[in-house]
Amino acid sequence: MSKPIENRYDFVLLFDVKDGNPNGDPDAGNLPRIDPETGHGLVTDVCIKRKIRNYVQLEHGSSATHDIFIKEKAVLNNLIDEAHEQEAVKSKEKGEKTEAARRFMCSRYYDVRTFGAVMSTGKNAGQVRGPVQFTFARSIDQIVPLEHSITRMAVATEAEAEKQQGDNRTMGRKFTVPYALYSCYGFISAPLAQQTGFNEDDLELFWQAVINMFEHDRSAARGLMSCRKLFVFKHNNKLGNAPAHKLFDLITVTRAEDSSGPARSFTDYTIQVSDVPTGVTLQEKL
Repeated sequence: MSKPIENRYDFVLLFDVKDGNPNGDPDAGNLPRIDPETGHGLVTDVCIKRKIRNYVQLEHGSSATHDIFIKEKAVLNNLIDEAHEQEAVKSKEKGEKTEAARRFMCSRYYDVRTFGAVMSTGKNAGQVRGPVQFTFARSIDQIVPLEHSITRMAVATEAEAEKQQGDNRTMGRKFTVPYALYSCYGFISAPLAQQTGFNEDDLELFWQAVINMFEHDRSAARGLMSCRKLFVFKHNNKLGNAPAHKLFDLITVTRAEDSSGPARSFTDYTIQVSDVPTGVTLQEKL
């Protein structure tokens, strides 16, 4: 296994959606999330992390070093209890068991050593601050969610069929965004990576997951979603050489000069990259 990372990273991710709902809000009837004051679309950090977890699970399954802690139908306390059944944990004194269980969880679960986790709900494996964090993604322009009526030519029960007197059509609603380009910011802390064991191999898998996370997350509801650009700022030390917000300001996204009307494709935008400061390297992963 490779050693924990020794450099700080900040990154900018650009992705888009066409005729889909990138992240529905269950408190608003599954409408696309939106900033009510500006009309810009939003995608939560939790949504993005879910897709990364899913990709890693597809890539590695339930391996001894790349299992996923937060996954569908998981009973988290059972997984924490399993950590306490490990010989390396059972053999510890009472006051050392929590730390030993925390180390085991970091070594086994990719998402724990990457994003962190609260694991004090069962037999207690402590809390982990993950080295990798995301902001919400925000659309470059305002979005206009569209509502579509859809028809299902079947019903679920005999009672429904009788009620409709042979006409088995049922009506529904579907919400889409015609097109939107979203920007998201991310941060990777080397000191926190030292604590969780997030290593160079984990980092490469993370970039791979970010680039490909939509390729295995297709659904009719999400339309066409694509990662368009991934700009990575690599600092030459653990603590960094420039504030993240100043690095992010070096990436500017504007409407293309020949673009008119509402944006409907990635080519409607122009991306400009300014020179990076000393001690920072810019890597364009995508």
